[in-house]
Amino acid sequence: MSTRGEAFAGLSVALVTPFRDGVVDVERLQQQVEFQIAAGTTCVCPVGTTGESPTLSHEEHDRVIAAVVEVAAGRIKVMAGTGSNSTEEALRLTRWAAQAGADAALVVAPYYNKPTQRGMYEHFKALAEAVDIPICVYNIPGRTGKNIEPETIARLAELPTITMVKEATGSLDQASQIAALTDLTILSGDDSLTLPLMAIGGRGVISVVGNIVPYDMIAMIKAFEAGDTAAATGWHRKLFPLCRDMLGLSTNPIPIKAAMQMLDRDTGDVRLPLTRLDTAEQENLRRTLTNYGML
Repeated sequence: MSTRGEAFAGLSVALVTPFRDGVVDVERLQQQVEFQIAAGTTCVCPVGTTGESPTLSHEEHDRVIAAVVEVAAGRIKVMAGTGSNSTEEALRLTRWAAQAGADAALVVAPYYNKPTQRGMYEHFKALAEAVDIPICVYNIPGRTGKNIEPETIARLAELPTITMVKEATGSLDQASQIAALTDLTILSGDDSLTLPLMAIGGRGVISVVGNIVPYDMIAMIKAFEAGDTAAATGWHRKLFPLCRDMLGLSTNPIPIKAAMQMLDRDTGDVRLPLTRLDTAEQENLRRTLTNYGML
């Protein structure tokens, strides 16, 4: 099945932003991109939720995107997070990402101010008319406080630069409705729902666990696309406890940063107001990684 954002089907990885002594660790960031290139990942997504974009300054935000684009050098796609609850700010970020060489923009729904559906449409329309790169509408009402309804997404799909939706509502009904109404490329925003979402027309995932197990996520996606549902289901069952804990033990990206530290890929602490896992949570995470076979 062909969809409009076909080039971004498969595994995209929501990169963490590494810190050292309180500042962005560009060297570690570039190592992450090389790791994903070696794995065969389709796309990397800097400065999204997993990249702690709410606590990055504008200058840091721009620097992370530039560093990722530079090291990617066309070898892997870059979908930069450029969302904001201010349309003017989102316009600046999206224009800058396009100018810096990003292949696409990942734009979260405006958060906190809870716009109407008309406001959602006008916000994304302003961005879509300002840049030529593809835009992925990121719908995560658990964080933003407001759902972008399927009918609104269908209206947005009429704009040529809006080609994808990151579906993080947790609702397969909503995803099914979007698949029925549009030809957008639907990407899962929840690792544990990637296979169910693909079964109803999704084309891949923007993944958190892909930071540590990209090969396994790719194997699951490829198995499903090849029609080997038994193998895809096997991978889903293996990955599920890991996916559950990366988003269930604490707020993302707290668990994934802790996991990377345990796996000798330390990316530094999260920034306040996020805090590290407590001792019991760390033990639970260590048990999950051990059961998976990584420790």
